[in-house]
Amino acid sequence: MKKIGFVGTGVMGASMAGHLLEAGYEVFVYTRTKAKAESLLSKGAHWEETPGALASKVDVLISMVGYPQDVEELYLGENGFLENLASGSVAVDMTTSSPALAKKMAKVALEKGVGMLDAPVSGGDIGAKNGTLAIMVGGAEEVFLKVKPIFEILGSSVVLQGAAGAGQHTKMVNQIAIASNMIGVTEAIIYAEAAGLNPSRVLESISGGAAGSWSLSNLVPRVLKDDFSPGFFIKHFIKDMGIAISEAKQMGLELPGLLLAEKMYQTLAEQGLSEEGTQALIKYYR
Repeated sequence: MKKIGFVGTGVMGASMAGHLLEAGYEVFVYTRTKAKAESLLSKGAHWEETPGALASKVDVLISMVGYPQDVEELYLGENGFLENLASGSVAVDMTTSSPALAKKMAKVALEKGVGMLDAPVSGGDIGAKNGTLAIMVGGAEEVFLKVKPIFEILGSSVVLQGAAGAGQHTKMVNQIAIASNMIGVTEAIIYAEAAGLNPSRVLESISGGAAGSWSLSNLVPRVLKDDFSPGFFIKHFIKDMGIAISEAKQMGLELPGLLLAEKMYQTLAEQGLSEEGTQALIKYYR
């Protein structure tokens, strides 16, 4: 398991692939535009012109792309990954995607003798840069153990949650928690400002107490600097919430906090802010 293919070298993926290079793995990358891979190529990565060509050369293939339709095209489309991966190799989709699609791909992979894991992550650009991502994995334990050393380079929390699709369901739990939390931390800062307090000083008091959260400690300081650059895009958060809402409906669940957050972020997207970071929720209030 020394040759790794990586597809999706964006805000988080570039850092993740970089860690694998630094750890001594031979890394092959595919991007639609070669220029986007230049930083990795300069560090020793190999570029492949098609997904199929990349898949045919690696022991482990990792993907981290935008949307479920992208995942389905890459894995199940003509000349896709699962047509070209060798028997005994492993595919790891780290995109936040549909649990049903994860199960479908795992079934096809099994028929071809390929191990398949769904392994979405949490931690944003900071976690990717620091190698401290939370990695939530679905799939067979024997396949998980094959690639666990790779996961441990990328994340500080690596947990096998269950069979195929369990990783994606766990990520939905994560996104549901974040959705309402983002409303809470944003309203807290709006209140602090209206009360004439120094928001940075307020953070010193509340971030280590019962109100503490990753979003409060990592995203609110960006808000106070008017830094809305994406550690995680609003457009991708909307996609994730949409998947969670759909899954919840199928389970007969009513999740009003999630529905409210999705509505608020949709409003921001309609205002042209879909490529800003999720901390831009404060603009909804301002």
